[in-house]
Amino acid sequence: MNRPTWITFDCYDTLVEFRIDEVTREILGERANAIDSDAFLARFEALRYETTTSGPYQPYRDVLRGTLAQVMREFGLSYQDDDGDALLAAVPTWGPFPDVPPALERLRQRYNLAIITNSDDDIMARNVANIGVPIDRVITAEQAGAYKPSPVIFDYALHALGCEPDDILHVAQGFDYDIVPGHALGWARVWINRYGKTGDPAYGPYHELPDLSGLPALLGM
Repeated sequence: MNRPTWITFDCYDTLVEFRIDEVTREILGERANAIDSDAFLARFEALRYETTTSGPYQPYRDVLRGTLAQVMREFGLSYQDDDGDALLAAVPTWGPFPDVPPALERLRQRYNLAIITNSDDDIMARNVANIGVPIDRVITAEQAGAYKPSPVIFDYALHALGCEPDDILHVAQGFDYDIVPGHALGWARVWINRYGKTGDPAYGPYHELPDLSGLPALLGM
C-alpha cells in the first residue's frame, strides 16, 4: 500500500462504539413491551439514513430527535421531549473500542490523523476526547453542511486537509456511508468489518480488517 499523508477515519462504529440501540432500549423502558423492538430499531436506523441522505441539511441533534419521534409515532408510542433529551445526553458519553487507542497511538507517530463524521461539532468534540488520543483534524457534517455518503462532505474534507485523493487512506466501518462513495471518489480505503458483514467487490479494491489493531501492520509499521 502506498504511504498516505493523511489517514481519515469514520468515527461511530469505527473508532467509537455507536451504542444507539442499547440506549434506545433504555429510553423506551417498559414501553418496548408493546412493540417489536428489533423492528423498531431497524426502522429507526433506516429513518436516520433516509433523513441524512434526502432533503436539506439539518444538524445531527435534530436528526436524532426527529427520527426518534417519528419512529415512536409509527409504532404507536407517545414521544416526549425527555426521550430526545436522554438520547442526546448519551451520545457524547460513548467511548472507543479497546483496539482503537493503541492503534491510533502507533499510527500518529508516522501519519496525520483526521476524522470525517456525520455528527455535530460539540457532540464529536466529546467523543474525540473520550478516545484519548490526539486527532489532527475533525471534520463534521455540520462544517460541510452535508452527510456522508454525499460527495460534498468528502470534497470538503479534501479542501480542509489541503490534499488530493491520493494523499488519503480512509478507514471506516460503514460500507454504504464510506466504502461505496470512496470508490467513486478514488480514495484508498480500509473496511473495518467489526460485525462480520458481507462486502461487495464491485466497490473494490479495498482492504478488510476485523478491527483497527491490524492497521499499523497493513501500513508496514
